[in-house]
Amino acid sequence: MATIDIHDLSGAKVGTLDLADEIFGAVNEDLLWEAVKHYRAKQRAGTHKTKARWEVSGSGKKLWKQKGTGRARIGSIRSPLWRHGATVHGPVPRSYDYTFPRKKLLGALRSALAAKFADGKLIVVNTFDVKEAKTKEFRNVLDALKVDSTVLIVETPKHENRNLELSARNIDGLELVRGNEVHPYHLLRYNHVIFAQPALEKLQVSLKSSASKRKHKTGEKEDEGAKKAASAPRRRTKHEKAAEVA
Repeated sequence: MATIDIHDLSGAKVGTLDLADEIFGAVNEDLLWEAVKHYRAKQRAGTHKTKARWEVSGSGKKLWKQKGTGRARIGSIRSPLWRHGATVHGPVPRSYDYTFPRKKLLGALRSALAAKFADGKLIVVNTFDVKEAKTKEFRNVLDALKVDSTVLIVETPKHENRNLELSARNIDGLELVRGNEVHPYHLLRYNHVIFAQPALEKLQVSLKSSASKRKHKTGEKEDEGAKKAASAPRRRTKHEKAAEVA
């Protein structure tokens, strides 16, 4: 079982935390790609719109008679063939969201955490006990934790830390999310990730339970398959049958 150091806001080591092998193990890049694709598709506004023939301004009167003028026949000034006319099969407002299985999302979250831990970009602090709402003081905290680029801060879901929110909101390249809102997209977007110890412990328990159930079911299926294979009668091959007849 892997372990990670726990630091305080001054950067000093104050303990260690055990990491579950079910979470911080292999990285499934294909699953991460699917999760990021779904997240970005869900963020699309989908407000694109072009005018159809009935929405374009202009008279519907036939401009000239059908035959005898020597010109091409035309029925309306709003024709898509004309300048300022309608658009054929243009985009209309729609939602780009689609159903994404929860099991795949949890699997992608485990892979994202494992990737951050493997890269050495995962940091754990015992608590975000910010005394004053000052951006400069929190910038010093990030410097003590050796964070020199973009960073994601994950706090416990029900912990109302107003000083942390006010101190962190003006720092460029920093985002603050709750432990129940963290997504694989967040973990991959930012270079560093700083977890509060209670937030990581709670997230680890939920992810570990979902992974262990899946592993347990797979093990049961393998045991059932082995039992069926052992109880099934052995079939004789054609060569064995021919040898018996001879």
